[in-house]
Amino acid sequence: MESIYGDNLPKMQATMEEVMNCISEVRQKLTAEYGMDPVEHCLCRIKSEESMREKCRRQGIPENTESALSVIHDAVGIRVVCAFISDVYRVRDFLKSLPQLSLVEEKDYIRKAKPNGYRSLHMIFRHENGLYVEIQLRTISQDTWAALEHNLKYKKSIGGNTELIVKELKRCADELASTDMSMQTLRDTISGLN
Repeated sequence: MESIYGDNLPKMQATMEEVMNCISEVRQKLTAEYGMDPVEHCLCRIKSEESMREKCRRQGIPENTESALSVIHDAVGIRVVCAFISDVYRVRDFLKSLPQLSLVEEKDYIRKAKPNGYRSLHMIFRHENGLYVEIQLRTISQDTWAALEHNLKYKKSIGGNTELIVKELKRCADELASTDMSMQTLRDTISGLN
């Protein structure tokens, strides 16, 4: 079977590496400016062929290169996990200033969480070479919650306790969001003392 990405995989890999290098640059710049690396860790991936084909099927679009690279915008994905909420927005602002990236869409689920409690900042960029890159920015707490929620939700059927589980997941998300705000306040207080 022919690749859903056609002959674009090397270009996709190069684009992902370039954006990762840009994130390394912002980390160095902000570390020099604020005395602390704003990024706890960073992950990147090219969506697997199987996952991309499944997404095309779910959206009812053809399983071809055009769909994978022009209609769906997350074939190249990067997740940036920051310690503090303010760092999420500092990294976002840097990414928006890059001349080779044009912001296509931004969804701020930190300021306006999803009903289930999910929090993250999602950005879709179009690289000057025509490829799209999805970048998700979130705090350590938000990343932990998302990973645990995914594990609980997708690993087992939750049966008749759905309402209770959804309510508890939302409660945990809200508690973690409160912790994020408290940690940000502590950081701001300590920074003000120096």
